[in-house]
Amino acid sequence: MAAPRRNLMQSHQSWTDALPLCQMCGVGTATNCVYGPDGKGTQSHPNEDGHLRFRAEDGCFLYGVFNGYDGSRVANFVSQCLTAELLLGQINSNHTDSDVRRILTQAFDVVEKSYFKTIDDALAEKAHLSNFLPPHNENVPFHQLSTQNQKVQDRLKELEQEVSGGATAVVALILNNKLYIANVGTNRALLCKSSSDGQNQVVQICRPHSTDNEDELQRLSALGVDPARVKQAGQIAGQSSTRRLGDYRVKFNYNEIDLLSAAKAGPIIAEPEIDSSQTLDGVTGFLLLMSEGLISALESAHGPEQANQEIVAMVAAELAQQTSLEAVAQSVVERVKRLHHDVYVSGRQRAAHCSRHEDMTLLIRTLNYPLADGVLTPTQGGRIYPVSVPYSNSQSTSKTSVTLSLVMPSQSTLTNGTNTASTLEEGTPTPGSQSPTATLQSTNTQTQSSSSSSGDGSLFRQRGSQAAQPDETGRVPPYVDFSQFYRLWGSDHSDGQSTQGGLGPQ
Repeated sequence: MAAPRRNLMQSHQSWTDALPLCQMCGVGTATNCVYGPDGKGTQSHPNEDGHLRFRAEDGCFLYGVFNGYDGSRVANFVSQCLTAELLLGQINSNHTDSDVRRILTQAFDVVEKSYFKTIDDALAEKAHLSNFLPPHNENVPFHQLSTQNQKVQDRLKELEQEVSGGATAVVALILNNKLYIANVGTNRALLCKSSSDGQNQVVQICRPHSTDNEDELQRLSALGVDPARVKQAGQIAGQSSTRRLGDYRVKFNYNEIDLLSAAKAGPIIAEPEIDSSQTLDGVTGFLLLMSEGLISALESAHGPEQANQEIVAMVAAELAQQTSLEAVAQSVVERVKRLHHDVYVSGRQRAAHCSRHEDMTLLIRTLNYPLADGVLTPTQGGRIYPVSVPYSNSQSTSKTSVTLSLVMPSQSTLTNGTNTASTLEEGTPTPGSQSPTATLQSTNTQTQSSSSSSGDGSLFRQRGSQAAQPDETGRVPPYVDFSQFYRLWGSDHSDGQSTQGGLGPQ
């Protein structure tokens, strides 16, 4: 039985082998971690997250981050099968907005049904073997009972592990320079848009489908579920999500779950919520797709109030320093991981929330946003962009904002939807040029807030764009004239002696 199921998974994977990976995005990951009393972390289970990042014809791009639980099977299956359901001719540039939304919704439905078909045989075997456990087979002689019972139980555990688990998903589709976000569960999508005057607007797209989402509670209430009990419990069958892919135990046996026992129809669904309100024409910035584990780790360490602004500031800071998007994404994930660990070992108020974190995945897709050039320095034409980075030291529980003057390429020809290389101006940065990371403004379905950073990098600009050249002796001329200092110091310390041969360059 198991071999055909593995072959089916492999066939899904082979369908998308010919699709090119998108080079305008980077992915960073970190595995789950449980901290011991000494602060050292150990991994409690294999990584269960998944992701996809493909470029198709007609300027179509598909990205996704999947947060698996109770195993990685569902996350892996969805990441493979969803790509095949969307990018093998199903979507093209002639489709209207309503067409794309319909195709996305149908794709999620088909993928989940396909997944359940792959576990049909295992479920049937599981149901059959359950009949051989006491008290259903009371006629088995006692001396045979223990041996047979143990074998059956061992096989049932294997089958349960094979069919259990689920996943949440956030998927981004770019078509005709328009962004579609399809969300199922508790992952997150952020769009950072930089304006010409240096303002950065951070938009959270789609609210998480969780037990504190009022719209979801109303949906459950309409099915006969008590929303107050759900909200108080905070979880349904071990997960905070009210929409998820897979998880046959909840989908097929929801009447056996106390919180859902009164439901008139399946309360936990895989239907995505789709947002198509964002056009990318003329947009400079970046798109972030994050698994729930990354969001939860940052919110556990610093609280949920400024999590969106903090993650965007981290990304902007790394974009200003790194020369590859893969390095940017991985550096941000490592930074969140370090913040989470440091809060735990600090013993401060939020340490109790940081005893462990789940798998973390971050996908970054740039939109006309330049990467740093590792060769350029401020004195060689690099542009200086101030970025406000939230920071918390080990001596204080309050957060402050630290301004970093970061060197960025002075110009880029990155075009949304293409793979053109960035180019750099020669000479001094253009006066009056604006910083794309000067101000962060965050918006979502409920709140809007902003935080500003200052600093114009004048310390670097005073030296000009050309580095001083060494003279014939190999020395570089001093930038500052200290002759006045030497004269005054000599007059105060001469004690009647000549200052010749004293301080000062010889």
